[in-house]
Amino acid sequence: MPIILNIIKWVIILIVILTLVFMCASVVPQESAYVIERFGKYKTTWNAGIHFKVPFMDRIARKALLKEQVADFAPQPVITKDNVTMQIDSVVYFKITDPRLYAYGVENPIMAMENLTATTLRNIIGDMELDATLTSREQINSQMLQTIDYATDPWGIKVTRVELKNIQPPAAIR
Repeated sequence: MPIILNIIKWVIILIVILTLVFMCASVVPQESAYVIERFGKYKTTWNAGIHFKVPFMDRIARKALLKEQVADFAPQPVITKDNVTMQIDSVVYFKITDPRLYAYGVENPIMAMENLTATTLRNIIGDMELDATLTSREQINSQMLQTIDYATDPWGIKVTRVELKNIQPPAAIR
């Protein structure tokens, strides 16, 4: 009887140890990165592969996809230099270059980038007349790319392309 109890005790210990190992093991997929915190403070960034965290001390704070991503933003009302209001929607292509900055640089990076895109678009279009707006799509894209990419660097984001998807002038002008 004591031998059976001893075996059961060792089996239970082994099950607990194996459970802890499986709970602490994380496989980071290709083109992903995990930001790890220890007691709420940044510890390290895990890249693709298998990693083990210290139980009850480490946690995965943020998972970042390192592939190029697309953010399609809703149409924004903009006013040209000659006081014509139109709707313009844009698409932003971006990559996360620094998962640590992406996790801690700004609270909601996609929403921040959307607001930045909207205000940049309004500033650029506000300096142009309606005719120039309709014919200078490449120039607008280029200016927006330069401005947004510069502003998102502290967030660990590299903007690779900005496109105006649709420009809708008022019905009276169409």
